[in-house]
Amino acid sequence: MTESIAIMWFRNDLRLADNPALRAACNDGKILPIYILEDDDADDCDKMGAASRVWLHHSLQALNHSLDGKLQYFVGKAEDILMKLCHELTIASVHWNRAYEPWRMTRDQQIKERLKTKNIQAQSYKANLLWEPWEVTKADGTPYRVFTPFYRRGCLNAESPRRPLEAPAHIDFANNAEIGKDLEFLSLLPKQEWHQNLIRNWQCGEEGARKALLSFLDGGISNYSDGRNLPAKPYVSRLSPHLHYGEISVNQCWYAALDRFGMAHDGCDTFLSELGWREFSASLLFYNHHLKTDPLNQKFIHFPWRSSETDLSAWQKGMTGYPIVDAGMRELYQTGYMHNRVRMIVGSFLVKNLRLHWHHGEKWFWDCLFDADHASNSASWQWIAGCGADAAPYFRVFNPITQAERFDGQAEYIKKYVPELKNLPAKYIGAPFDAPRHVLDDANITLGKDYPHPIVDAKQSRLDALDAFATLKEVS
Repeated sequence: MTESIAIMWFRNDLRLADNPALRAACNDGKILPIYILEDDDADDCDKMGAASRVWLHHSLQALNHSLDGKLQYFVGKAEDILMKLCHELTIASVHWNRAYEPWRMTRDQQIKERLKTKNIQAQSYKANLLWEPWEVTKADGTPYRVFTPFYRRGCLNAESPRRPLEAPAHIDFANNAEIGKDLEFLSLLPKQEWHQNLIRNWQCGEEGARKALLSFLDGGISNYSDGRNLPAKPYVSRLSPHLHYGEISVNQCWYAALDRFGMAHDGCDTFLSELGWREFSASLLFYNHHLKTDPLNQKFIHFPWRSSETDLSAWQKGMTGYPIVDAGMRELYQTGYMHNRVRMIVGSFLVKNLRLHWHHGEKWFWDCLFDADHASNSASWQWIAGCGADAAPYFRVFNPITQAERFDGQAEYIKKYVPELKNLPAKYIGAPFDAPRHVLDDANITLGKDYPHPIVDAKQSRLDALDAFATLKEVS
């Protein structure tokens, strides 16, 4: 008798523990675990960037090891691949965990309907959010547009998130289903070897995610409320890439912190609210499908953005002449990650001091970040540009000099990523252009040669930005 098979379609849920779709598939009997590289389905702006592909390669490698080498890889349109599998094998059911990108929601619904016409059970599950977007709305049923009431009034008064599930005690794999490709067929790694340095300080996969969470709970969370603003200190969780690929679930993070410290603990409360921002971003995307391209505040359509390939390139390469900005941009390119405080600084510098369109920042982060998430990346760039929900006010322009003094007073972070300035006294590293000539000479630094002059004047560019923002009132 031919065995019936349940397909477990892994997506951004590359883990065994707390995986509702996997548990359901295992309950159906023998499973075929698959991963489909979805470049053919994704919108052009949603195709994975270079850094994301590097992480994905290593994460899939770790998942396959956990699955005893049984994970099958495919490339192409998901609907075609699934229907082909259903034609060639005796498939009884297909299981996956929900995603919230607009193209995925539309595509997934089409797949569900088509599978059901073939009398194949198709089921999706909540696994990547604490609350579905439609579970957290205002009393009148409309979505929140401001974070604090969304989280404090909406999320925390909604039904509590479910407790994490254990990994299946046993997985019974289908015997005749080795019909996919190997991991190398996905061509996720670039031909150049730069990615080896990019990934060296990370452990991708479920075990690495678990270790990162435990390390944060053992150390960083107690200093998180204030310490998360200090880029040289180990007080942030660095969980965002693990969460993005679903190597650990947000439910696991939520309850690991809450059960150990309680909501009254400042660090825990702040950490949980950051998970809440992730929920808020997903909600914004669910109700605003063009979040990645269109400003939520429509009057920003008329904003007079500048255009300068030279300035954009200097920002991307970390050569703006403002060390805290340059350190952040170099951290991004060298590690696939950037400290959150510095993300705000470099974002403000791009859209306000340089007055270049936030789309440029969103696209660069999308290509360079390991944790490049459609909802969070788009919502955060709209926030810093002042055109999103609960956005930073237009008159809030992060001064890169005072930000360096306040959050990197000993220049530990800057020295790490802008080593050409390491011999300058800390008091001058945030603004080397203000250092006396003899101080620069003693440090063997010639501005314009060893380190660039500022590409824009911080004070004047702030005034120019405020003037530009003021024009929006005329068309509002």
